[in-house]
Amino acid sequence: MDGIVTDVAVGVKRGSDELLSGSVLNGPSSNMSNVVVTANGNDTKKFKGDDKMESTPSRVLHIRKLPGEVTETEVIALGLPFGKVTNILMLKGKNQAFLELATEEAAATMVNYYTTMTPHLRNQPIYIQYSNHKELKTDSALNQRAQAVLQAVTAVQTSNSSVGTTPGSESVLSAQSPVLRIIIDNMYYPVTLDVLHQIFSKFGTVLKIITFTKNNQFQALLQYGDPVNAQQAKLALDGQNIYNACCTLRIDFSKLVNLNVKYNNDKSRDYTRPDLPSGDGQPALDPAIAAAFAKETSLLAVPGALSPLGIPNAAAAAAAAAAGRVGMHGVPTSSNTVLLVSNLNEEMVSPQSLFTLFGVYGDVQRVKILYNKKDSALIQMADGNQSQLAMSHLNGQKMYGKIIRVTLSKHQTVQLPREGLDDQGLTKDFGNSPLHRFKKPGSKNFQNIFPPSATLHLSNIPQAITEEDLRTLFTNTGGTVKAFKFFQDHKMALLQMSTVEEAIQALIDLHNYNIGDNHHLRVSFSKSTI
Repeated sequence: MDGIVTDVAVGVKRGSDELLSGSVLNGPSSNMSNVVVTANGNDTKKFKGDDKMESTPSRVLHIRKLPGEVTETEVIALGLPFGKVTNILMLKGKNQAFLELATEEAAATMVNYYTTMTPHLRNQPIYIQYSNHKELKTDSALNQRAQAVLQAVTAVQTSNSSVGTTPGSESVLSAQSPVLRIIIDNMYYPVTLDVLHQIFSKFGTVLKIITFTKNNQFQALLQYGDPVNAQQAKLALDGQNIYNACCTLRIDFSKLVNLNVKYNNDKSRDYTRPDLPSGDGQPALDPAIAAAFAKETSLLAVPGALSPLGIPNAAAAAAAAAAGRVGMHGVPTSSNTVLLVSNLNEEMVSPQSLFTLFGVYGDVQRVKILYNKKDSALIQMADGNQSQLAMSHLNGQKMYGKIIRVTLSKHQTVQLPREGLDDQGLTKDFGNSPLHRFKKPGSKNFQNIFPPSATLHLSNIPQAITEEDLRTLFTNTGGTVKAFKFFQDHKMALLQMSTVEEAIQALIDLHNYNIGDNHHLRVSFSKSTI
C-alpha cells in the first residue's frame, strides 16, 4: 500500500499491564511509544516513538474499549465520513485498534466530532484519541486480513465520501440526510424489519424503519439519529448480500430528513415511541420466523466462507451447503430438497393437493405418490431451505383425517416415469407451473409465511363478491366458517374456520379458485385471529 512503512522491528512481547496502563487508556495523552503488540495472536512488532513526545494531532488514531466481536469493517467505517482511511491495525486481544487517515486535518475533524458525540459500536461506547505515532507501521504478513478489508472498502469509497477537512468543523455531513432508502434486489428469501434493524444497528442507533413494496420491489426507509451513521452504513453495506448470493442491498440517501411512523408492527417501527398502536392489516412475518431469519442472517460469520468485508462469500457458502455443512444462512442443515411424506389418506390425496399445500412454503418441483405404498409420497422442493421450512410447519398436521409425517428423504431428486410408461398419474412435474408462490423476486408472499392455522388470509377478491358468497364457498369445503372480516379495500379478507384441519382442506380446495371475472382467489395461512 502506498506510503506505508513495512519494516517492522521484532521484539519481546511485553506484559498486558503495559498496554492497559493508565497512561495508555486514560486522558488525551496516550503514550504508545516502544509498545510491542501482537498481530493475529502470533508474531510481535514494535512501534518506535519518542518517549518525550507530547500528544499532538496525528493522522494515526488510537481507538479503545472496542467490543470483542467487532470487525475491521466497523472500525474503518468510523473514519470513512472524515476522509480516506489509509491503514488499520486491530488489536483484538486488547479490544483496541489503530486507524490511519490520509491527513492530519481529517483525523482532527474526526477527533473533534467524536469529542462532542461519543461513538458507539454494537451499542457499546468506544473512545478515540490521537496516537503518538505519525504513521502506522504494519507488516502485511502479520496484518493480512485487516489490509484485505481496507482494500475492499477503499475500492467502493466514492469521491463524495470525503467531508470537510477543516479542524473543528461542527457538522460533518450536514448536507446528507440521516434517512437511507434501501432496495432489496434478488429477494429470494424474506427480509424482515427485525433483520434490517439488526444489520444497520451496527453503525449507529436506528430510530425508525418503514418497509413497503413498490414497483414489485421490497424497499425500506431507515432513519438514524445522525447523518454520520447513515454515511457509514451506506459505505459499508451498499452492494452487500443479506443472505448468501441473494437479497442484495442497494442503498441511497433519501430526500426525507424525518420519517413519520404511525404504527409499530412488522412493517413499520418507531423505536423512540413504544406507545404507538399496531394498526390493522396482515402482519409481515410470524415473530418466531422473523427471529430465526434474524439469527441466521449471513452478515454473521460463516467459517471458511468470508469475503474481505466479513460477509460470507457466496461461492464458498454454496460449496459448503452442497457438502451438507451449512445452509442458506450459514447454519448447519441438509442440502436435500426431497421430502418423504407418510401416513397420507390414500383415498383422498393427489399430487395436486400435495402441490397446493406444500406450495405454501416453497416452490414444489415434483410430486410422486409411491406406487406400492400409496399412503406415502416424495415431494421435491426448489431448495433445501424450502424443504426444511415445509417440514417444520407441516409435520404432525392433520390432512384428510390423518396426521401426516414429513421427513427428509434419502433421495436427492424425484425421478419422472420412463417415457411411455403409465404410472396412473401418481407422478407429476410442477416445474413450469404458473402457481409457484415464490418464483418472483420481491413477491409479497415472502412476507406472509405462517404455520397452518384456522384463520386464512384471502386476497384478489372482486368487488362484486360479498361476505355471504365467501362464507358459502368455504362452507362447501366441508367445514364451518366461524368468523369473517373484510379489509378496508374489500380486496382482502380474513376468514376463520373451526379447526386447522378444516382450514388446510379449504386452502387445498380453493387456492387459485376462479371466483368470477377471471379473478383467481389467493389463500394463505394467517397468524391473526378475528
